[in-house]
Amino acid sequence: MNSTPPPTTAAAAAIEAAFRIEFPRLVGGLARRVGDLGLAEDLAQDAFVEALAVWLRDGTPRNPGAWLMACAKRRGIDRFRRDHKLAANYRLLAAIAGPTAEFALPDDDLIDDDRLRLIFVSCHPALPVPSRIALTLRMVGGLTTAEIARAFLQPEPTVAQRIVRAKRTIAEAGVPFEVPAAAERPERLGSVMHVVYLIFNEGYTASTGVDWTRPDLCHEALRLARLLSAVSPGDADVHGLAALLELQASRLNARHGAAGEPVLLADQDRRRWDRLHIRRGLDALERARLLSPSPGSYTLQAEIAACHASASSVEATDWPRIVGLYGQLADRTGSHVVQLNRAVAISMASGPSNALELVEDLAAPLDGYYLFHSVRGDLLDKLGRRSDAARAFRRAADLAANDVERRMMTDRAEASSEDKV
Repeated sequence: MNSTPPPTTAAAAAIEAAFRIEFPRLVGGLARRVGDLGLAEDLAQDAFVEALAVWLRDGTPRNPGAWLMACAKRRGIDRFRRDHKLAANYRLLAAIAGPTAEFALPDDDLIDDDRLRLIFVSCHPALPVPSRIALTLRMVGGLTTAEIARAFLQPEPTVAQRIVRAKRTIAEAGVPFEVPAAAERPERLGSVMHVVYLIFNEGYTASTGVDWTRPDLCHEALRLARLLSAVSPGDADVHGLAALLELQASRLNARHGAAGEPVLLADQDRRRWDRLHIRRGLDALERARLLSPSPGSYTLQAEIAACHASASSVEATDWPRIVGLYGQLADRTGSHVVQLNRAVAISMASGPSNALELVEDLAAPLDGYYLFHSVRGDLLDKLGRRSDAARAFRRAADLAANDVERRMMTDRAEASSEDKV
């Protein structure tokens, strides 16, 4: 029996993969050329619509990125031709990329520069911080509105409107498509780092879909963090962010078993952790320590990740130190999710009873967060309250949007249910 997928299936898979990889590059390259973020996104989307028809018919081109860029530029020229009010813009675009030009994907350095410009443009101080982050996650991270909403723990329509307003504000303000001067970067840098952090998180544990991880997003976030370290070498927390992502990325391969099943931290084979990522992470963390004796939020998280990376097992991990680090992080951020993570560390350091009291106090702000119910279920299960644990796991399964997470929670609920005792 022939197991080769039919051409239409292969082309559809190629288009999906190209969208994940090429969409941010495409928007960044086009925005630099046309100077309009909204138009760049429209042209990129038009190119993918055309790819859907052409690739299904003719097959996937050898260089999908170059094909998409050529298509988008051609559609941009056609659009300017149709609109006589933008004749001047058409002449500018035609001069940059005329109909006879040989289109090719820019080299890697230029792509990185375009994407870095795109991040800084999207994180312009003319936008409120939540809008900066939402817009950049959409344009650079390629995340859907639903995925961004889950990252913010907010309703999808709220985030959608935020992105629309942000693009309009950028266009009306005439924001130049460039990396700001060094003196202007600090007011944007915090938002830029948060975007890179959230892109990595979406790759590390996908909020929706059938895949538990999206390594492509993790690798992209790592590249962006390294770029930020080069652009802002004197900022300690930039190095802290790079350290955190390197250390977290070291576990990616170990998060899946031989059959592709998810493997949680406590069950991972630490011999599969990537030592190169760990070394890079520890080096970046040391730079952050040398630059500032007062650690920022990303450096504190990197310190926590370093505790895991340096331990030979879960039992050998310095849990009291992790509890203290999470305490500092909670004081700095005021985050309920950080407090939830601190409770998990407390359960490992001193048992589930104390931890459960802290988790119960988080019920009101985190009731809609599936991991709250997952943590609560785990603590209840360890305390022998199996029927309560089963209900918590079922609630977590109801809230989980990722198929793998949902199955894990359902399995835990079944294992903890009274009739399984």
